[in-house]
Order: sequence, then structure tokens, then C-alpha cells
Amino acid sequence: NIGSAYNYQGDYAKALKYYEKALAIYEKVLDENHPLTATTYNNIGLVFYSQGDYAEALKYYEKALAIEENVLGENHPDTALSYNNIGMVYYSQGDYAEALKYHQKSLVIQQKVLGENHPDVARSYNNIGMAYLYQGDYLQALKYLNKALAIKEKVLGENHPNVATSYNNIGGVYDSQGDYANALKYFK
Repeated sequence: NIGSAYNYQGDYAKALKYYEKALAIYEKVLDENHPLTATTYNNIGLVFYSQGDYAEALKYYEKALAIEENVLGENHPDTALSYNNIGMVYYSQGDYAEALKYHQKSLVIQQKVLGENHPDVARSYNNIGMAYLYQGDYLQALKYLNKALAIKEKVLGENHPNVATSYNNIGGVYDSQGDYANALKYFK
């Protein structure tokens, strides 16, 4: 949609304008508790997140989550996405314990509804691994980051940019531990 196009271009003011127009229509025509309303709340949250306004992002992500839990239920991919988004806010604020809690909730739902070998599951493993990394729990970080890597290689292929990101993240764990030989293996 138009709001997404502006968001991807970094024109956050225009993105917000179009998302807010969509939200007003959805709330009037559909219902304030409709899944499309929740999606629009998530989109607005993403605009604020992209601008570094984490308090506003969290407010909209939580609104989306409330609708999704109520209308779609706990075990739905959209609900998992909202948990992930909330986790990213906490991660960006440096609250890794809280981020971990939300990413783990997202992972449980994704495993149930999407199966183990899905890119969204890999994303959750990656996010959990990164939260552990910044908490200094390198063994757990490696465990989850390697799970993410395995899924990405299987599903996306070895030459996909997301696979390269996983190699970089694993290298970062080794680097943080001072294991530069292993870090270099993954950074190459």
C-alpha cells in the first residue's frame, strides 16, 4: 500500500499520514477490533520504530497485539509477529531480558503454526540469539544463532543475504569472546 511504499523510502511523515487514513477507515467501516486494524497499528508502530521513537512504537504494537489475541487467538502468525515487534522495541532499548521474553513467545507460536523450517522461525532464533549475546550468554547465543543459520541455509539457500547475516552474527559472538580465529571463519 501507499503507506508502506513511503515507509520503505524513509518518508515517515507521508507513511504515517497514509497509515492513519487507513486506520480511520478501518475503524469506521470494519471495526476497531478487526485484524486489518491490528495490521495498521503494526504498520504505524513500524514507522515510529524506524524513527527511533520506541515508546510510540510500543504503544501501537501493543494495540495490535491486544486485537490479535482477542480476534485471531494466541496461536496465529500475526500474533507471533506482534510479539516479535514488541521484542525488537525492548531489544533496541537495551532491555534484553524483556526482549527475550517476547521473542520466545513469538517462537513458540511460530513453531506451532509454521513448523520448524520456516524463515520466521529462523528470525526468532536469530533474535533470541542476539538477545543472549548482549546479555553475555555466549553459549545460548551460539545455540540459537546456529539454529537460525541451519534453517536459513535449508530454506533460503547458502547464497542468500540472510544467511550472510547469520554468519556475521555468529562471528560476532566469537569476537565478543575473544575467539578471533573462529570469528574470522564466520566473517569470511
